[in-house]
Amino acid sequence: RETAATFGLKADCRQSNREGELIDFIHEAHARKMKGIIVNAGGYSHTSIALHDALLAVQIPTVEVHVTNIHARESFRHHSYTARAAFASLCGFGIEGYRLAIQGLAAKLAIKPKA
Repeated sequence: RETAATFGLKADCRQSNREGELIDFIHEAHARKMKGIIVNAGGYSHTSIALHDALLAVQIPTVEVHVTNIHARESFRHHSYTARAAFASLCGFGIEGYRLAIQGLAAKLAIKPKA
């Protein structure tokens, strides 16, 4: 939230283990006219065409984040449906990936840090 605030943005952090609820969050972001989405769909990244479709449907700039390097893990984790719906994907940076995602999203939106 602190990183978002440096760009004059507010972070609305959500978590769910249910695919349908994640899809609802995405559509809610559209209804609330959110400027961007940062998503870590965990294991659903590799299996959920529904999350992919929801992200494409709302047409909100999206960054995918994975705490671990999915390409250094089991082969089934190397593919990500959510990455295909995002303009950028970060993996392997640990929780620092979320800060990097905010910075990347701000750059995509041409939002400069507040002085």
